Amino acid sequence: MGAHHPEQPARLSAIHDQLISSGISAHVKSYEAPLASDEQLARAHPLEYVRAIRDMAPEEGTVHLDPDTAMNRYTLDAALRAAGAGVMATDLVVTKKATTAFCPVRPPGHHACRARAMGFCIFNNVAVAARHAIEVHGLERVAIIDFDVHHGNGTEDIFENDEHVVMASIFQHPFYPYSGADNPASNMFNVPLAAGSGSREFRAAVTKTWLPALEDFRPQMVFFSAGFDAHAEDDMAMLRFTDGDYGWVTEQVKTIADRYSEGRIVSLLEGGYALSALGRSAVQHVRVLAGI
Repeated sequence: MGAHHPEQPARLSAIHDQLISSGISAHVKSYEAPLASDEQLARAHPLEYVRAIRDMAPEEGTVHLDPDTAMNRYTLDAALRAAGAGVMATDLVVTKKATTAFCPVRPPGHHACRARAMGFCIFNNVAVAARHAIEVHGLERVAIIDFDVHHGNGTEDIFENDEHVVMASIFQHPFYPYSGADNPASNMFNVPLAAGSGSREFRAAVTKTWLPALEDFRPQMVFFSAGFDAHAEDDMAMLRFTDGDYGWVTEQVKTIADRYSEGRIVSLLEGGYALSALGRSAVQHVRVLAGI
């Protein structure tokens, strides 16, 4: 994304280092993600958009898709691999080669709309994975849980009024991308939080809104848009979550997945820019996913 951009390679190093130092990495299996195909991407994005992104990818230098979202000569492969990770993880979980999966990927995806890149996002990784579960594996009810500090407007754009998908999210509001609070579709369970909200408000939103919606929906598979930028140490936003909140919410959702989804969960990294907090919070999330 360019020098000093918060969406930087060190984000993945921070997660990797914390997984090693916590001892978790010794208990999980790692996979190299494949490149997503145009067919897989086209389940969430018009094929014309996918082709336009391919055509815009530079051989040198940088091309901006919006003021915050840039491509260099490596970005297209990274974006294809990020979406491909979700597809591969879905295959592994649905075929019972894994019970849960965490995909620490860059670039993130939940701001990528049907035909628009924005907010650091090029392809909507969680949408590509969820559509793969529905259209390839035949699942009829899929839940998407988004705890990033920003509203997953792209995911909502792709799935609003989709009978196969329920999306539950929290986000700081008013805040970028200034959406999600007004008249969401009936399958969207959005809880806007005011700046300064912390553990109490987050846990109340999960308990009062998310869990009843998930109980009613009885999802056959659960996907996380796992953004860790609502952490109190992340100065790009103004929510006040703690490391423990990420473990707690994962436990709450995992209970639903164990009850209705045969424990099937795929989680994809979204935001999180305070590197130490990002790594520690991801450890809490993965520890619960892995049952450690």
